[in-house]
Amino acid sequence: MSALRYGYGTNGFAGHRLAEAIEVIAGLGYRGVALTLDHQHLDPFAPGLARRVAAVADRLRDHHLGVVVETGARYLLDPWRKHAPTLLHDDRKLRLDFLRRAVAVAADIGAEAVSFWAGVRPAEVDEPTAWRRLVDGCAEITGVAAARGVPVGFEPEPGMLVEDLAGWHRLRDELGAPAAFGLSLDIGHCRCLEPEPVAECVAKAAPYLVNVQIDDMRRGVHEHLEFGAGEIDFPSVLRALIDGGYRGLVAVELPRHSHAAPTVARESLAYLRAAEREVR
Repeated sequence: MSALRYGYGTNGFAGHRLAEAIEVIAGLGYRGVALTLDHQHLDPFAPGLARRVAAVADRLRDHHLGVVVETGARYLLDPWRKHAPTLLHDDRKLRLDFLRRAVAVAADIGAEAVSFWAGVRPAEVDEPTAWRRLVDGCAEITGVAAARGVPVGFEPEPGMLVEDLAGWHRLRDELGAPAAFGLSLDIGHCRCLEPEPVAECVAKAAPYLVNVQIDDMRRGVHEHLEFGAGEIDFPSVLRALIDGGYRGLVAVELPRHSHAAPTVARESLAYLRAAEREVR
């Protein structure tokens, strides 16, 4: 039995219906799902949400799958602007509404965390204003999540207002270090942004982790690659997660591989299990 709980992101199954994606992910032997709320996968703005959420919760439970809720859908909120509006935009009310809905969905399906990020600072918004908006928005969503018993995992993302662990710590400190405000870490982003080896980045992050996304990247290349395509020493990364006592999902995130989702998901799990055997 693996010491870590591997999951797979539904954004890598964009060509599948959600029910079928869950069936495939479970059938391959994964223990969880990273569910990106999107127009084709549990759209939080479409009619009949309560009924659809209950059906997804039942399906996850039937397959004994854990779940985290991801909020990185590209064009769910605006068909013209990728990822917009964010918490930094003038019209950020729609993003706040979306995140509140995501927390409600997460609570109703028994999710382990809700993951979100800052967004790229709009050119027309100065940095102090963007930072103030981010702190205010995170405070609101963290409070909503705490009331529902759902941790939030804030993700540092390359090119965004908060793009590394130092930025995450600054944000957490300004929020007053609330218990519900955790860290969502993309392993590939450590390779892109942090100066030390990836395993050391993971070890520093481990006490705060509520969600882990795993993929491969080359130094400075912000692109999700299949395992082995980049430069990450995965056995040492998995060792750092195990030694750090992480018990949440380690979810494969390959959103550009939906065209071959079952094959890529199968190969990803085999790769991670083999890497973990090297450190036992």
